[in-house]
Amino acid sequence: MILGRFSCTRSPIGINGTTTKTWHSSRWRDLRVARQLPLKVKNCVQCHIPIRYVSGQITPPSTWVDCLPPKTRPYLYLTRIDKPIGTLLLFYPCAWSITMASYALEAPFTTPLTYISLFGVGAMVMRGAGCTINDMWDKNLDKAVARTQSRPLARGDITRRQALVFLAGQLTTGLGVLLQLNWYRYVISYHSILLGASSLSVVTIYPLMKRITHWPQAVLGLAFNWGALLGWSAVAGAVNWSVCLPLYAGGICWTLVYDSIYAHQDKTDDVNVGIRSTALLFGEQTRPILGALSASTVSLITYAGVLNAQGASFYLGVGLGAVQLARILWRTDFDSRPSCWKGFVGCGWAGFWVWMGALGDYSLMLLGL
Repeated sequence: MILGRFSCTRSPIGINGTTTKTWHSSRWRDLRVARQLPLKVKNCVQCHIPIRYVSGQITPPSTWVDCLPPKTRPYLYLTRIDKPIGTLLLFYPCAWSITMASYALEAPFTTPLTYISLFGVGAMVMRGAGCTINDMWDKNLDKAVARTQSRPLARGDITRRQALVFLAGQLTTGLGVLLQLNWYRYVISYHSILLGASSLSVVTIYPLMKRITHWPQAVLGLAFNWGALLGWSAVAGAVNWSVCLPLYAGGICWTLVYDSIYAHQDKTDDVNVGIRSTALLFGEQTRPILGALSASTVSLITYAGVLNAQGASFYLGVGLGAVQLARILWRTDFDSRPSCWKGFVGCGWAGFWVWMGALGDYSLMLLGL
């Protein structure tokens, strides 16, 4: 009865460079310890691979990626596909802009549905490409930071040349998505294509900024919120700057909040290896500064809503986002890595509620209410 509850897989990390075999669940280990049961199983139930012990315990795989073929794992870990929060943080500004533009233009539901789908795929691909670029820059630095030592390039699972070839494939896929932005209406918007392609330069220089300025989070904000401009351009064929600029600026402030929280995870190691960040710059004043940036985020997005003549649903969504940011700043312990990671992920919900507010207004418009 016990054996049916677990299975094993190979893990790329092992003792003395060897491959380990790990369990999908720690429940068997806990049950064995609790009841002092002898372990007599010699092979995996599903794949019949001998079990490898690490320090007398059976170690569960860290993510679902460990269940995939070994040759694919380094590339998937390179894209951080096992941590979707980065993709969502890139996607939400796109979703805000697409939904708000569709509301302003009273577009049919197929318009936001099409573009949100395209931008969703594009966000996943381009976030992965950004991670590849970052890790190629930071291969040696990552070896000196505890949290990043297991990244594929830092660990030597793949070479820079292999990563470069993989990056070429990612960028080609991203270009394919970009070229689709206005094809479904049989109108090519070169404005949208050029605007989208220009964001790549910001993504490329971001890793360099960590070496020369304490504001790399601001540079990341420029890249991660580009969708606030591009989304509107895709829907309308041009950017409504009066609405999109405050929306873009609000997104940048939001990025400064969540990425500063993220940077607090590594602040001790960053000092030793010479990496700069707003976490180190803000120091003991992090909470009040991020509070001011959160207020700026809410104010600027609200102002964009006013200029776009949004309804009550939008402001309700922004209000819920504000409550979420306040909750994160109140609860996060900036000296605890687990707390900072939880706060970083929690900031994504603020972006989600803003989108839900915009989507609420658009839905009511479609219903004629």
